[in-house]
Amino acid sequence: MKLSLVSSSMSREAGGLFSAIRQLAQHLRMANVMPEVFAGRDSFSDEDLPAWGDVPVCIHRVVGPAAFGYQPALLRSLRLSAPDILHLHGLWMYPSLAALSRSTGRLPRVVSPHGMLDPWALRNSGWKKRLASKLYEENNLRGAACVHALCQAELRAIREYGVTAPIAVVPNGVDLSIAEGQHPAPKWRGAVPQGARILLFLGRIHPKKGLLQLLDAIGGLSRNREFAHWHLVVAGWDQGGHLAQVKARAEMLNLGNRVHFVGPQFGSDKAATFAASDAFILPSHSEGLPMAILEAWAFCLPVLMTAECNIDEGFAADAALRVGMDPTSIACGLEALANLTPAERKRIGQNGRGLVERQFSWGKIAGDMRSLYEWVLSGHNSPSFVDRLAK
Repeated sequence: MKLSLVSSSMSREAGGLFSAIRQLAQHLRMANVMPEVFAGRDSFSDEDLPAWGDVPVCIHRVVGPAAFGYQPALLRSLRLSAPDILHLHGLWMYPSLAALSRSTGRLPRVVSPHGMLDPWALRNSGWKKRLASKLYEENNLRGAACVHALCQAELRAIREYGVTAPIAVVPNGVDLSIAEGQHPAPKWRGAVPQGARILLFLGRIHPKKGLLQLLDAIGGLSRNREFAHWHLVVAGWDQGGHLAQVKARAEMLNLGNRVHFVGPQFGSDKAATFAASDAFILPSHSEGLPMAILEAWAFCLPVLMTAECNIDEGFAADAALRVGMDPTSIACGLEALANLTPAERKRIGQNGRGLVERQFSWGKIAGDMRSLYEWVLSGHNSPSFVDRLAK
């Protein structure tokens, strides 16, 4: 089976999609699916290409506004590739239009929104998305052989958007080997006092991630004796200039000695950063299924997260502390974390590790995706994880 995977980017520029699509492609090869990746060129494409290993990657020049990601050669490349099935990752950009144009006739199309139809995401730059929806995205989703959701909450959001196509619920996975072995101290470790406990945020620095509310919560705990031992490490890349706002808020709250901005972390640097941390936090307003939380659990870290992270399994498994999106709720979660004993933190982190071993291994996920592709091609043996509206 030959598969074309289409995305706006194949590098770290894509955030969590970089790990999700890359590892899916690599494990699909082990499941006798032959994927080829088509994506736009960005500033990290050449540096991150070796991470794809044996997966063929076709990188195209991007022309015009980066937010649209127009790739003049993409459609021609897709037509020359002659796949059995096309799988689009992400919405609202030129790859959607190219996928729609290419998969006319007998070529079936699977679409993975990756949280981009969640209510918060739809409101962000809403007028642009409404325009894109009318021009091509409604047709893209309406004509899909199947839409791929990462969790039940995303399935509901996709249905609320009006999609009537079958929807398969298959989560992202995590490569558990990233946590194996010994890891050196990260390069930033000397900036954090010895003996301090480290609360890690890792991801793109964007308003939806809730960093401003997190800083407000930490500022409100300045007199909390238990939380005084905790330092926040912010590891991530700026998007749209939001980092300047976050740094300004930390300065305004006099948190300069408690909050450490260490920049993007990838590869061995990211593994070292997880290994050096004591807990992980993601007070996000909207997610598909965040890779960073799965990676934190791989390293046995207790996690603080909002319900909007869409991993309710973490709460059920006692692998995460629930926080809201407002500073008061986040502060309550931070207090609860600070009051845990080391043994309690370890137990919660180990619960997370067990959860990803059971439900989020790439071997299982690649097998499910192969079953989905086979059903799309044949129309027989619909997988149990496919939701189909009654006719």
